[in-house]
Amino acid sequence: MTREPTLEPSWASTPVVAEGPSQAQAEARARGVRVHPTAVLDPRATLEPGVAIGPYCVIGPDVTVGRDTLLLAHVALSGPARLGRRCVLHPFSVVGGPAQMRSDADGSAGSLVVGDDVVVREHVTIHRGTAGRETRVGSRVLLMVGSHIGHDVCVGDDVVIANSVQLAGHAVVEDFVTFGGLAGVAQRVRVGESSFVAAGAMCEADVPPFVIVQGDRARVRALNKIGLARRGVAPDSVRALERAFRDVFVRRGTTRLAAVGSLEPAGDVFVARFRAALLRARG
Repeated sequence: MTREPTLEPSWASTPVVAEGPSQAQAEARARGVRVHPTAVLDPRATLEPGVAIGPYCVIGPDVTVGRDTLLLAHVALSGPARLGRRCVLHPFSVVGGPAQMRSDADGSAGSLVVGDDVVVREHVTIHRGTAGRETRVGSRVLLMVGSHIGHDVCVGDDVVIANSVQLAGHAVVEDFVTFGGLAGVAQRVRVGESSFVAAGAMCEADVPPFVIVQGDRARVRALNKIGLARRGVAPDSVRALERAFRDVFVRRGTTRLAAVGSLEPAGDVFVARFRAALLRARG
């Protein structure tokens, strides 16, 4: 993923631990962290070296912002939350807010962990977990305008989430998944690795890995060969997946469960993961 341009950072050797709003800004500037005068920092926030905080950002308690991360303007961060290194957060993104649940009305429970090199575009919302749980976003993730990550969601690495995609609570998105705009994922649904969820698809059942799904409600349409090629999957593995896909989703004369059970997991690691995911799928 191509990283967006950032401000030229100043460097410091140790993290900045805020001790009060005005003192936090003074210490941040002294140690090479850029903080705009209009930003509001809670005394319990931690800013690591190279961080840049733009105009009118608000950083609440128990938030850690990783090295070289940039908050452009009007970004709201609530904790408990940790952002990784080299992230870029665009205006009006709200990260770490409480779950949208009546039972979590006080917003006191749960946490959020965001990996490295994550880009959060305008009006994205990411809610932290519920009691004793956490919401997780992996590394090298692109969250486009208006997308939503609900409570207790787990998003893997190298995921692209297009405009206005909505992930309901407890959903799991595995590595290398790409979403088209306006897609939706229901609660507790798992979206398998290297799958492609087409624009507007509504996923109420688990999405197998390595496939393209489309429609309302989402149905399997094809093997995601373009996504597999971009990931660098070996041609032999792609051909093995093509055969497995045909056996399960195209060939007639047997039940899908029987077709999945007949796949040979020892032949290829990707086929083995494909088979295992289909056997445990919900819906």
